[in-house]
Amino acid sequence: MLSIVIKMLFGERVKVLGLVFGVAFATLLVAQQAGLFVGLMTRSQNVIADATDVDIWVMDPAVEYLDLVRPMRDTELYRVRGVPGIAWAVPLFKAATSVKTPEGRTKSALLLGVDDASLTGVPARILKGSILDLRRPDAIAIDRVGFMQLWPGEPLTLGKTLDLNDRRAVVTVITDAAPAFSAQVIIHTRYSQAVAFVPTGRNQLSFILAKATADLEPVAVARGIAARTGLNAYTSEEFSWRTIRYYLKNTGIPISFATTILLGMVVGSAIVGLTFNMFVTDNLPQYAMLKVIGVTSGRLIGLVLLQAAVVGLMGYAIGIGLAALFFEYAATPTSALRGFNLPWWIASGVGATIALLIVLSTLTSLGRVLFAQPAMVFWGKR
Repeated sequence: MLSIVIKMLFGERVKVLGLVFGVAFATLLVAQQAGLFVGLMTRSQNVIADATDVDIWVMDPAVEYLDLVRPMRDTELYRVRGVPGIAWAVPLFKAATSVKTPEGRTKSALLLGVDDASLTGVPARILKGSILDLRRPDAIAIDRVGFMQLWPGEPLTLGKTLDLNDRRAVVTVITDAAPAFSAQVIIHTRYSQAVAFVPTGRNQLSFILAKATADLEPVAVARGIAARTGLNAYTSEEFSWRTIRYYLKNTGIPISFATTILLGMVVGSAIVGLTFNMFVTDNLPQYAMLKVIGVTSGRLIGLVLLQAAVVGLMGYAIGIGLAALFFEYAATPTSALRGFNLPWWIASGVGATIALLIVLSTLTSLGRVLFAQPAMVFWGKR
């Protein structure tokens, strides 16, 4: 019985190709856009994620997310250090700027100034040099991708110089920092060096990075900081989600991606529904013959859904494969999509969505199969 319905399916090769194309198109579009969306939202909080030793982020009460900086007085650092439950607290300077190579190549950059003594906040993934090299005069750490964009085609080399706001900066460390949301190059340096590179006025402290003592939960310590100082204090996870929620709520990014995903689902469903309906219509006499030989309506529905499942699996495999290839070859280390990928849970979610779309798209066709009369065997195709 199963072999009969499979032969019926592949006997209509043009229609099968149309069905597979519809499923593959929907799968590719939904998986690609979902992967890009998740990658973009992840990128928005990569600076927080790179500070692996930090439990708590402290900021001015007006700051809503990572990329909004309102400098605080330096004395706020000492107030935070005096809160019970704080193991240590260090300053962080954050600013957007631009850098220029001696050859004239200019890129936007994110400048992060970390604590002079502990250098807390520098990514743990060091590719060239030592973190202690940041204590040299005019020293900076640059991310690998930023180096490749500033000096394309050249090997990773220490000692390169940059013009940073008319000041000389020397590359002494190369890191593997995660890509930032709005900058091409990520630079880490000492706090005192950062404020010299980018003067900001009387208040210069962007954030305070803190660590809770081992016997206390970071959430409780963060609440204590807020209560005692009047500043906003969040755990790293809370601040990451706060940043992501800001972009979800206050930008057009979710609507843009949701529209494209919905369009892919609608177009894919339309193609599958119309093509499968044509396939069922052309094969009504064959379904009627199955009724003649005693196949029940329930079994007949199962056979039709089997045909749809075969088409769905083929289309899904092609579509998800193309989406994976897109991220493999488009998200290169020097491209704008670096760091983007296709997580397994997106692939699984897209598979479940496509399965639901196929079932919904075949519902209209199932009605025609159920009401197929055995006499159709003698009528020919209808």
